[in-house]
Amino acid sequence: MDSHHTIGRRSLLKGATASIALGVAGLARAAGGGTAKGETMAGKAAKAEVLKALQEKMDRHVGDGYIPGATWLIHHDGETQIGTAGTFEMNGAGKPMARDTIFRVASITKPVTAAIAMTLVENGTIGLDDPVGEFLPELAQPRVLKSVESDINDTVPAERPVTLRHLLTQTFGLGAIMVFPEQYPIQSAMREAGIAPSWVLPKMTSDEYMQRLSDLSLAYQPGERFLYNNGLDVAGILIERATGKRLGEVMQEWLFEPLGMKDTAFFVPPEKRDRLPTQYGMDFAAGDGSIIVYDADLGIDFTAPPPMDSGAGGLVTTVDDYAAFSRMMHNKGELDGTRILQAGTVAEMTRNQLTPEQMSTSDAAMFMEEGGAGWGLGMSVILGETKMGLKPGAFGWNGGYGTTAFTDPENGLVAMLFTQRLMDSPEPPVTYVDFWNQIYRSIA
Repeated sequence: MDSHHTIGRRSLLKGATASIALGVAGLARAAGGGTAKGETMAGKAAKAEVLKALQEKMDRHVGDGYIPGATWLIHHDGETQIGTAGTFEMNGAGKPMARDTIFRVASITKPVTAAIAMTLVENGTIGLDDPVGEFLPELAQPRVLKSVESDINDTVPAERPVTLRHLLTQTFGLGAIMVFPEQYPIQSAMREAGIAPSWVLPKMTSDEYMQRLSDLSLAYQPGERFLYNNGLDVAGILIERATGKRLGEVMQEWLFEPLGMKDTAFFVPPEKRDRLPTQYGMDFAAGDGSIIVYDADLGIDFTAPPPMDSGAGGLVTTVDDYAAFSRMMHNKGELDGTRILQAGTVAEMTRNQLTPEQMSTSDAAMFMEEGGAGWGLGMSVILGETKMGLKPGAFGWNGGYGTTAFTDPENGLVAMLFTQRLMDSPEPPVTYVDFWNQIYRSIA
C-alpha cells in the first residue's frame, strides 16, 4: 500500500542471500491485565489462542528469513498486549526485539504531521481551505504542466490556489506518478531535484526543498488528482513557516510531551542507539530475492539530526509511543485527560476526502484498494474490503520501512506491527496481512 520507500529504486549494493535461525520471541501481557469489560472467560481463552497463533506466524516469518524481527501492540477494550519476535539483525544476531525497540516508521509519520497541521487550523493560524501562499510563497502562483507528458516548461497558470486541504489529501498537484520505468519529464526532474518519493528522505533543508519544488511545475491542477507523498512534506514545512520552529520541535511541544511520547523524534540520540535495529530490504539491483542492509551508504541514517524533518516519513518511535497517538485519535482527540484535537477535527481527518474519480486514477488506485480504501487528511480511511482484512471505519497507514498501524473505533481497536524490513512493493507484505487477519479474529 505505501510506496513512499518502494519507488525510484536503482543502483543498490548487492548482498548475499541471508540464512535465518529462529530468533528469541515472546508474548507479554501489559498494562492492566484481567478480563476486559463484557468479555467472558471462554472469550478470553479464545482470544489467547488466536494471539498465540499470531505469535507462531511471526516466529515463522523470522524463521523463514522474511523478517529479522518484529514488535507489535494491540489495544482492545482497555487492555494492551505486546508481542515480539526475532532479533535486531538477520541470522538471529543482535539483541532480541523488545517493547522499547525504536523503529524507523516511514509513512505512518503522515497522520502525525496532519494532526499538527490541524492544530494550526484549530488555533486560527490557517483555514483548511485557505491558500497556503502566505506561508509558502513558492506555491502562491504555481505553474502547471499542460499535460503530464509535457516538458517541464510547457505550462499554464494554476486554475485555483493550493490549500492546506490539498496538501493533506495529497491533491496539491505533485507527488508520486506511478509509471515505471520513468516515462515523463516531470518524473526525472523530481528525481534529479531530490524530491521524488523514495526510501531516501530529502537530503536538504526545508527552504531548499521548497525552492527545488518551485523550480518545477505541478504535474496536475491543484485539487485535480491524488499524487502520493509530497503533500505531507510540504505540510510539514508549512508548519515550520507558521511557527518559526523545526517540525520536530513543534511536534515535541504540541504532541509528544503532552502524550508522554518520550522516544519519538526525527533521529535517535546516542544514548538510545542501542535500541535501534538494523534496517533491511530486498536487493533490487541483484534481482535474486536476496536481503541486504540499508544503511547510510544507501541513504538511510537516523543517527543524527536530518537537514529537514520529513513530515511524510521521517519519524522514529516505539509501539507504546505510537499507541499513545493512535489512542488519542481513537478517543476523538483526547487521552487520559489531555486534549490534543477537537472531536470534530478528528472526524474531519478520518473521513474519506476524495471523489470516486480521484480514487480511480492510475496514480491513486494502488493506494485505494479497488475502492476498499479512501484518503482522509494525512491517512488512509477504510471504506470496504481490503487485502489486509481491515474493517470499514478504520483509519491509519503503512510505512515502507516495515510498519503498519491502524485504529478501528467501531471495534474498540488500536493495533500496530513494527518490523525493520522495507516493503518490496505497494502490495501489503504477508506479515501485514497475517497480523491484521489474526487481530480481527482475536476480537471477533
